[in-house]
Amino acid sequence: MNNRHAIVTGASSGIGRAIAARFLAEGLHVNLIGRDRARLEEVARGAEGRAEVSVLDLEDDDALTRFAAEIREVDVLVHAAGSATLGPVASAPIAHFDQMMRLNARVPYLLTQLLIPALKAKKGQVVLINSGAGKSARAHWSQYAMSKFALVALADSLREELKADGVRVISVFPGRTASPMQAAIHREEGKTYDPARFIQPEDLGTLVFDAIAMPRTANVHEIVVRHPE
Repeated sequence: MNNRHAIVTGASSGIGRAIAARFLAEGLHVNLIGRDRARLEEVARGAEGRAEVSVLDLEDDDALTRFAAEIREVDVLVHAAGSATLGPVASAPIAHFDQMMRLNARVPYLLTQLLIPALKAKKGQVVLINSGAGKSARAHWSQYAMSKFALVALADSLREELKADGVRVISVFPGRTASPMQAAIHREEGKTYDPARFIQPEDLGTLVFDAIAMPRTANVHEIVVRHPE
């Protein structure tokens, strides 16, 4: 993995941070994308010049376009940024739906689209961090689940479109994971949050790294992970 270039969105916290940290530990050059410079610099610390911090509003199309224009080649593109808000269909604000569809589905679509030439140049890999909600939707989860079902469509279509170019596409479906997002969801649900009960982000970092390190004789299409309870 030495000298390979990865881009990780949502790299300042949670799953994205854990994946970025694992990649750096394994010798990759990683472009860390997020909104919080201080937290991104914490991830980059000790990486000996292999980490580049990019403070970026992913929902700004012009900013995304400018960022992608500077990238000529990329080995691994990880979409880990996302948001989740709960609510029943009868009353959940449509503004929440619009925001989740934009960040969870539209942003990965656009950034991937912009970076397809760079991915083709290195026969790269795209990793989409989905959710258990991308497999089935429960009460109060409709908006979030719809955004994650859309991410499945992106992964499946992209895999078919780019397989002749040697680009691999991996969807990861984690269950509840110890993260700031999970803490916020528990507050919405009125439940006590105990991070020790859930999947640890570092475990997902290990799984994602192992998947991208697979030889070209095998393709990993999906990784489904559930917390113990």
